[in-house]
Amino acid sequence: MYSMTTLSPRRTQILAFIRDRIAQNGQPPSLAEICEAFGFASRSVARKHIVALTEAGLIEVTANQARSIRLVSASPRPELLELPVLGRVAAGLPIGPDIDTHDTLLLDRGTFSRIPDYLLRVKGDSMIEDGILDGDLVGVQQSGEAHEGQIVVARLDGEVTIKRLHKGEQQIQLLPRNPAYKPIIVHPDQDFAIEGVFCGLVRRE
Repeated sequence: MYSMTTLSPRRTQILAFIRDRIAQNGQPPSLAEICEAFGFASRSVARKHIVALTEAGLIEVTANQARSIRLVSASPRPELLELPVLGRVAAGLPIGPDIDTHDTLLLDRGTFSRIPDYLLRVKGDSMIEDGILDGDLVGVQQSGEAHEGQIVVARLDGEVTIKRLHKGEQQIQLLPRNPAYKPIIVHPDQDFAIEGVFCGLVRRE
């Protein structure tokens, strides 16, 4: 499940909006302007998001003062990572990659074994024995190389999948972690590349 320091996509967008307004106008937006920008029905909805950003330590609010929002820092706290969600990756049969940036999330560095460059959303159940479930966000560190047995994000004939890497004497295999699926054998004439290595995951429960 998400760390307590995780921001939802909407709150990440609101924080970016506050930063942009301060940079452009020299002052933060009002609650009314936040409501207008994000289509909130009332100021109480905007206020709820502002309270959450305050509790995360990203902004400060001075009571009884107009335009009272202040950034604690121009950048996220050092223990947080700001990671783009680039699309989806198959834990089943390979699927075509969706490379558009869907969201940006702030996540605790301690969530990952190594620092990822981006997040991908898992589709399918072929990696359930490694604890990777359908809908999880997996952290990926970009790398063209990986060691035997590592969980990798691989591209095979233009399609992207997440599997365990097996380097045999005669061939490379991408191994699922669900007995319902067969290994994917990489043939010499196929377009194959390792895109990155698995760093950990976050899950919304």
